[in-house]
Amino acid sequence: MEAPDGPDPVRATFVAILQQLNRAESLHEGNAREQTLALDDLERNLRKFWAVDERGVRLPHALGLLVRNGLVRAELGAPSPKTPRVRGPARYGITAQGKQFLLDAVHQTDRIA
Repeated sequence: MEAPDGPDPVRATFVAILQQLNRAESLHEGNAREQTLALDDLERNLRKFWAVDERGVRLPHALGLLVRNGLVRAELGAPSPKTPRVRGPARYGITAQGKQFLLDAVHQTDRIA
C-alpha cells in the first residue's frame, strides 16, 4: 500500500537495486564476475534515482538489508595482486529469491519504479 504522499522510497530503492543486479546478470551471462556489481557501481548507476537523490535513502543500508534477507548475495572481492592480504570491494549479485521479489514488485504496479 502506498503512502498518501507517494511510493515508499525504501521499497523503490530495493526494486531499483534488484533491477540493476538483474540487468548485470542478464547482460553478462557466462562471465560470473561481470554478473555482479560493486557498491560503487550501484551508487554510480543510481545516483540520480529519485529515492536516493531526493529522499536520502542510503544505498549501503538498503543493500545490507537485501543481503540479510537473502535477496542479494555478497561475494568477497578478489585479493589485490600487489597486496594479497587486502581484498578488493565486495561484489553483489541477485539471488533467485531476489528475482522473485522483483517479479512480484513489477506485477504489483502499473509501471516499474
